[in-house]
Amino acid sequence: MTAFPSERTAIVTGAVSERGIGRATADFLAERGWNIGVIDLDDAASKAVAKEIAGRHGVKAHGVGANVASEESVRAAIDELEAELPQIVALANVAGVSSPVPYLELEPAEWDRVLNINLNGVHYATRRVAETMVKHRIGRIVNISSVSAQRGGGTFSKTPYSVAKAGVIGLTRATARELGEYDITVNAISPGPIDTDIMGGTLSEERKDELVKDLVVNRVGSTRDIAAAIHFLISEDAGYISGQTLNVDGGLYMH
Repeated sequence: MTAFPSERTAIVTGAVSERGIGRATADFLAERGWNIGVIDLDDAASKAVAKEIAGRHGVKAHGVGANVASEESVRAAIDELEAELPQIVALANVAGVSSPVPYLELEPAEWDRVLNINLNGVHYATRRVAETMVKHRIGRIVNISSVSAQRGGGTFSKTPYSVAKAGVIGLTRATARELGEYDITVNAISPGPIDTDIMGGTLSEERKDELVKDLVVNRVGSTRDIAAAIHFLISEDAGYISGQTLNVDGGLYMH
């Protein structure tokens, strides 16, 4: 088992939105001693969030703006984070967009937008951090898929979202297979209904009650539920888990 360096960094994409999974994850990891690299669209907001995390948790943090749909942008951002922070050991690919457009109303531009951000963006960030992780022969990558991928939608977002998130599972398995020899694990988390803005805004109590009817637990998920799962999968002790999709979904999809 390869030991982690004492000073290690986790990069979190999509970490600015206050009610999002990325922000919750960055805070959760920092609280547990991880240095944090923040990537989001807005450079100033990314730097502000990083400064706040560093101040609150006493870790090193650096933020940089990037469009995950652009490989050049992602590579430049991760280059900057690598220069500013301790060794990159983990990557949480959280950045994503929703897409509630019905299939018969779907325009090519919407298909491309959703696939570029939700699938290509995961590939671009993974491809760049893999170079660093291979060099150090240690790494943990966690990608956010969705129960939509496994159930063919049935959530707020529809077809291109489900397709992209299914692609994330395929990407997770294939990269786990290719990167395993370098002591790098790659896993996916498949959230069920989580109370974030990607569900179309804050969930009303009525909507929560409706969603809970499909679950085996008595509540919809929180961003902390996902952050805790990410924290487990990037931990030193999770080195024997790779290529897996962990459903954190209140029992919505059992397989």
